[in-house]
Amino acid sequence: MVVRGARQVGKSTLVRQFAETRGLKLFEVNLERHPTIREVAETLDPRKILREFEFICNRGRIDPSDALVFIDEIQEVPKLLQCLRYFYEEMPELPVIAAGSLLEFALAEHSFPMPVGRVEYFYMGPVSWEEFLAAKDELPLLDLLQNYDSGTAFPLSAHERLVSLLRDYLLVGGMPEAVQLYLDEGGFDEIFDAQESIYQTYRDDFSKYAQGRALVRLQKILDYLGQGVGDKVKYANIDRESQSREIKQALDLILKAGVVLSVTHSHANGIPLMSEADDKVFKLYCLDIGLYNRICRLDGLNEQLLRDARFVNEGVLAEHFVAQQLFFAETPKRAPELHYWLREGRANNAEVDFLLQIGQTVVPVEVKAGKGGSLKSLFQFSDAKGARLACRFDLNPPNRQMIRHQFNDREMTLDLLSLPLYLCGQANRLLSNALNERT
Repeated sequence: MVVRGARQVGKSTLVRQFAETRGLKLFEVNLERHPTIREVAETLDPRKILREFEFICNRGRIDPSDALVFIDEIQEVPKLLQCLRYFYEEMPELPVIAAGSLLEFALAEHSFPMPVGRVEYFYMGPVSWEEFLAAKDELPLLDLLQNYDSGTAFPLSAHERLVSLLRDYLLVGGMPEAVQLYLDEGGFDEIFDAQESIYQTYRDDFSKYAQGRALVRLQKILDYLGQGVGDKVKYANIDRESQSREIKQALDLILKAGVVLSVTHSHANGIPLMSEADDKVFKLYCLDIGLYNRICRLDGLNEQLLRDARFVNEGVLAEHFVAQQLFFAETPKRAPELHYWLREGRANNAEVDFLLQIGQTVVPVEVKAGKGGSLKSLFQFSDAKGARLACRFDLNPPNRQMIRHQFNDREMTLDLLSLPLYLCGQANRLLSNALNERT
């Protein structure tokens, strides 16, 4: 198994916890600390490699019946990726997990044959909103979310509690170190310091795969996110002194590192959405909303002000939250992807924040930071694509209603499922139920 994801999302910790809960003897080798493995890796001989691991770990012999081999930062010795095939073929009874924070670069830069069909891939993101609730031991609230039926009334006391906790998540984000500080009742100053440290680690990592002007362009992309999150990317807005080709190359690098998420326009005439995706039209979000706050320099306020203040970018915060949750909501065995819809023209501009593929249906999704807002873009999408079910995230309790609207000189009807932001993780289930009720 290969676990893929950005640095500091908790890949190594997850493997260690898995070994502990399963009662497995963990043999962990971090290849950043043991680059001498390169020589023995060239042999592609699993037994020789394991012998080296035994001496590095100093935990005795590796017995497949009760051991787990964990190769961390495997991108430092890419030949070991190829060798995973031989572990599978020659020692199928031995569980082997590999992980690497810059793994995408190793996969892109080396031409050796990958062990297709012999390795499972899992993709990890930051701590999700629902995992955040579980970690905080808010199990009754989590159970309410996971079992809520849109046909029933939502307890208002639970609604108020969830909105308050959601505010905390928007500030803390999902990087495990920041979440742990929050759970330990650390102050926001400590949490922001942790976010700053993670952010600087990412910037320091850039020097591993870019130098000179290319390095500067990578840093400018991060800086751009402070005001450009959720907007259609125009390369000139990132760096007017660089050519579009150079910005694109830098952006490809930062996307490979997993520090930035890309949401791509799809024409959305049907499923699958990816088949009509236009990779020239896209918008960006940070890996984590807490890191986005760091880029925006959200600090210097006391805790009460942080919880009560109205921020000028609250609409972007809400959209970023939904993007992050939806991006990592799919099965962890598939590379995350997310789409939106954009129509540009002199008189009929329209943008739908996100698109969800629910069975054979494309559902448009709008995000609002407050309790109201226009549905114009949803009606424009419905008119153009024939959609009859739409979803809106806002701060109201959940409800479903038929909206009638005079549009293009005719009356249109739209089945709108309105969900509070905190139900984002249940959107696929609730929309699927709504579609089933329609049929």
